[in-house]
Amino acid sequence: MKIRTRFAPSPTGHVHIGNMRAAIFNWLYARHAGGKFLLRVEDTDRERSTPAAIKTLLEAMDWLGLNVDEAPLYQSSRMDAHLAAAQRLLATGHAYKEDKGGTGQGECIIFKMPGTDVEFTDLVKGTLRKSVADMADFVIVRSNGTPVFHLANVLDDIEQRITHIIRGDDHVENTFRHIALYRALGAPVPHYAHLPMIVNAQGKPYSKRDGDAFVGDFQSKGFFGEALFNYLALLGWSPGDDREVMTRDEMIAAFDLTTVRSSPAQMDLRKLLWMNGEYVRAMRPVEFATLCREELRSINLEIGGNAAAIFSLMQDRIKIRSDVIPAMTFFCTDDYEYDEKAVEKKLLKEGVFQTLEKIADLFQTLESFDTETVNTALHQFVEQGGLKFGDVMPPLRIAVSGQQSGPDLAPVLSILGRAESISRIRKTIVRFNPTSGNRR
Repeated sequence: MKIRTRFAPSPTGHVHIGNMRAAIFNWLYARHAGGKFLLRVEDTDRERSTPAAIKTLLEAMDWLGLNVDEAPLYQSSRMDAHLAAAQRLLATGHAYKEDKGGTGQGECIIFKMPGTDVEFTDLVKGTLRKSVADMADFVIVRSNGTPVFHLANVLDDIEQRITHIIRGDDHVENTFRHIALYRALGAPVPHYAHLPMIVNAQGKPYSKRDGDAFVGDFQSKGFFGEALFNYLALLGWSPGDDREVMTRDEMIAAFDLTTVRSSPAQMDLRKLLWMNGEYVRAMRPVEFATLCREELRSINLEIGGNAAAIFSLMQDRIKIRSDVIPAMTFFCTDDYEYDEKAVEKKLLKEGVFQTLEKIADLFQTLESFDTETVNTALHQFVEQGGLKFGDVMPPLRIAVSGQQSGPDLAPVLSILGRAESISRIRKTIVRFNPTSGNRR
């Protein structure tokens, strides 16, 4: 059997990560099995499924590398086929007409559930069964003549010859109805795999209230498509070992529905941020340099002559594209912002400005200003002065970068150079020393 999976979203302008996780699992399963991955756009809601919404969906799939193997099927083009099938079900006694609710607004077509229990083997959840007493007949064509999701979904899966339907476990109840429809239509029933829901820390369905929830959110904030793909693939599935950062080929080779967990998968934004950082660390130096230059040029800044040293120093510290500007601006200009809380906590303390003056004087006397020399001089300054590193290094860092944290300070100072480091120290003293008369 040639495996055929599909992603069948209803475009609304936003693509939720839960839907995209289902797409990733379908894609991985098809690629692992040497099958086909298809797209069906369920665009019958014309108010919400606008061209712009469909464009957003397709761009999200492209960003995540979810290539499809056949032309997309648009559900809105299949209405005649859906209505024709409803008439066949009427003719075979599997459906009937009724003025549902007695509104007098017209008759619906209602599917007649079989008088037997429905059972199927879910590839994730195992055997699932529903009693005939718990299954009511349901509408398949509304009184206004439009087909309902259940009928359109099943008919389009038949049209696309889908063999495996991999979707969220909020669809389990629908599946009992859909299996009955398949049988009434005389079509083979596909295999089903219902994925665990993505939940927040409280175990409730993950939503925008819990943080970023749409693919576009992560893209605009500077995450990599490959990193988000990798993270979502591991929400509910594991390769069976300790691997977390995996290449696309490694995920394809390892993916198996039998190792998908049936329990809910908790979204952890901190872990996603860590994983994205691992992708940054793995970039070739030229790729990382390009990323940084692009971000800094967006605010009209350029990295100067020590660019290679700066990129080498910073690559392990950047976790996401949007980190670049706040983390690296001070390398490009001395017109940087100061962390106000850091200034209040570390700079505006008794004796700090005198200490900074002494460090500026010390820097003037050094024979050279390389990393090793600067590091040795600062250590000697602390030890000989009977000081603590926590009283010296944080104020010095704030003075030359405006930041409370960052990479090792000695290489930062070496990159900035003697003259620039001294200039920044003295500029900071003038700006914040209450006795200077120039505080702003």
